[in-house]
This record gives sequence, C-alpha cells and structure tokens, in this order.
Amino acid sequence: MKSLTTRTIVFFALTTIVLTGCGDNESKLAKLKAKQETLAKEIAALEKEMGPQIPDSTIVRMKEIGVAELAPRRFDYYVQTQGMVESEENILVSAKSMGVISGVYVKEGQNVVKGQVLAQIDNAITVRSIDELKASLDLATTVYNRQKSLWDQKIGTEIQYLQAKNNKESLEKRLATLNEQLDMSKIKSPINGTVDAVNIKIGENASPGAPAFRVINTNDLKIAAKVSEAYVVDIKKGNTVKVTFPALNKTIEARVSFVGRNIDPLSRSFPVEIELPSSADLRPSMTAVLKIVFQSEPNALTVPINLVQEINGQKIIYVTEMEGNQLIARRKIIEIGGVYDNLAEVKSGVKAGDKVITVGYQGLNDGEFVKI
Repeated sequence: MKSLTTRTIVFFALTTIVLTGCGDNESKLAKLKAKQETLAKEIAALEKEMGPQIPDSTIVRMKEIGVAELAPRRFDYYVQTQGMVESEENILVSAKSMGVISGVYVKEGQNVVKGQVLAQIDNAITVRSIDELKASLDLATTVYNRQKSLWDQKIGTEIQYLQAKNNKESLEKRLATLNEQLDMSKIKSPINGTVDAVNIKIGENASPGAPAFRVINTNDLKIAAKVSEAYVVDIKKGNTVKVTFPALNKTIEARVSFVGRNIDPLSRSFPVEIELPSSADLRPSMTAVLKIVFQSEPNALTVPINLVQEINGQKIIYVTEMEGNQLIARRKIIEIGGVYDNLAEVKSGVKAGDKVITVGYQGLNDGEFVKI
C-alpha cells in the first residue's frame, strides 16, 4: 500500500512537469507565429514598394553599356569643295619701254605704295633731248611773244605771227611727248602692296610685257572655287563658309561673296568666291577646304552614324529605360536626315533627354537588362 502511494505521487509529479512544459511551448509558439505574421506583412510591404525582383542569376548576365544623353544642338547641312586663295590685286609689273635697267630700288618683301618707282631704265638720251628742246622752246616762246605784240599793233604780217605760234606749240607738244617717254622709263607700282618677286637686275634689258616685278595686296584676298551644279539652288551669296587651311592647320569662318550663274559644260560646276579677312599668314595660291553651309537646324538631335543599325529595312538605335527598378535596353525606330561629319540628324523616334547607348549596343535585344 505504501509502494502504490509512492508510485502514484511520482506519476502525478511527472504529469505535472509534462503539462507545465507543454504549456510553455504553446505560449512560445504563439508568440513566434505572431512575430512571423508581423514580419510577413513588413516583407510584403517592402516587396510592393520595391517592385518585382529578378533572380540573382539574371543580374549576373546584365550587359555593361555606356550612354550619352540627347541634347538639341546646331546641325549644318553643307557642301564640301576645295578652292585656292587669290588676291584681287596680284599684279605682274612690266616696263612700258625698252632699255637697259640702270637702277632697282626695291627688294622682295618690301611694302610699296601706288606710283612708287620700282626700277629705272637708262634715260640719258631722253634727258638730253628734253634739255635741247627746252632751249629751243624758250627761243620759240620769245619769238612768238614779240610777233604777237607786233601783230596786236598791226605791225608785220599775219603769216609771221602764225608761223611763230605754230613753231612754239609744236615744240611744246614735242616736249610733252619726251616727258611722257621720260616717265615711261620708270617702272612704277600700280597698287599699294608688297613686292613678292623681283625678276630684273641692273644691266639687264627690259622690254614691254616681260614681268619685272610681282606686287601683291594681301589685304584684299578671296578664295575661288567650283561647286557641283547639284547645289545651284542651295548656294547663295552670304552663306556661311567654314574655311580650313591645311598648310596652316587653321579654320576660319567667312561668307560667300559671289555666286556665278554660268555652268561649266565640262565639269558641270559653277564658280563661287569667298571673301577673306586680312591676315599675314595667308598667301595667294594657298589651298583651302571649304564647307559651304546652305541649311542650318538650330535645335537638331544628332547621333553618331555608327550607332544607327538597320534591321528589316528600318533604322534603329538603342536607348535605356527604367522598368521598375531595373535598367533595360529599348529599341527605337528612327528617321534620319542628313549625315555630316559622321553625325546623323534624327528627325523622329527619340526625344531630347533620351539616353542613347553608345557602348555595348552591338548584339543587344529589346528589353534586355543592362547596367552602366
């Protein structure tokens, strides 16, 4: 009886311990479930805020790219041609009379003014002839004056008066001719400018038509060029021209000053001239590359032409877009206008602010995930 009582007491003690332990576990489980429910709500709220996620394996396969933002800029339509610098006043100066050069008064590179004597032809004979003629003219003038005085007093004959007058006037004309010949013995500069070449020396014979000097006015330069007749309607006086001088590695901006109306039947081109500003660096016959602008778009969107791909006859480029919180490549069908200096004007298909993919665009697919 005593043994039974002891076993009974032990049983109830163990049962109490078990029941107590079960009660604690149930309480702990209830708390954990409540916490789990709270965490689930927080996770759902964050997922909704962040949007759909993509597996880590997809992120690894993202293609790296480079982008450039489209911004309006000036875009010029132009025709390119080549021309040559010319001087409006590029003169080959020659003698007006024959003779031996007795003096050369200028050197190459020297500035001269219009009328300045560049060289002298031997004129000793002409000078002596003038001196003799002046003496004869002085006598003829004295005789004439006396005959006129007598004739005014009705003394002498009319024929004597007329002969004295004719002799005087004849000598005056001969003197004027000799003075002209004397002046022709001087080789003078016809313009203000710079002596570019001296082709004669003292002691050499000069003759009319043989170039003795070249004088150039570098303050009045132009470029002469020819343009294809395909642009005959587009090129007008006043059009802007970007002029590049390869020899100087220099580019300036100028204006079309003349547009010819005649079409060359052989080259199918027409002449144009571009007025140049005064510059000490420019030389006649220097080569120039011309870009004659005939249309300008002040707010054009442009992309490098190498970014433009053609698929099924359509021209496309790739831009970036955000899809949720992920960056994707989006294919855009575009219409392009002119192509100049490796830039293409985009007429439609994109807008200012779009980010064009400039690096890594080869092999992209529409909607593909990318990263910069």
